[in-house]
Amino acid sequence: MSDVIDNKAHHRFELEMEGHLATEHYKLDGNVITFEHTDVPKELGGKGVGSKLMHGALDQVRAAGLKLIPQCPFVKAWIDKHPDYQDLVAR
Repeated sequence: MSDVIDNKAHHRFELEMEGHLATEHYKLDGNVITFEHTDVPKELGGKGVGSKLMHGALDQVRAAGLKLIPQCPFVKAWIDKHPDYQDLVAR
């Protein structure tokens, strides 16, 4: 299994699996990170790749002491289902 990488140059978290790249695009402003768009290639659909991407990205957000704005509907829905990450959401 691959690990989630923070590609700071491209402002996105990346997870490579089976030769495809799943990404979470973000915008960083001070200590607030906005997750703008999640992209999971159709070849990886239904394999839990989006969830693995979220776990890895949000663990890095937490480790960096950032607060999150879940602008992307997928991210918002995922956090709603995972209450252990709701403390990261900027209020």
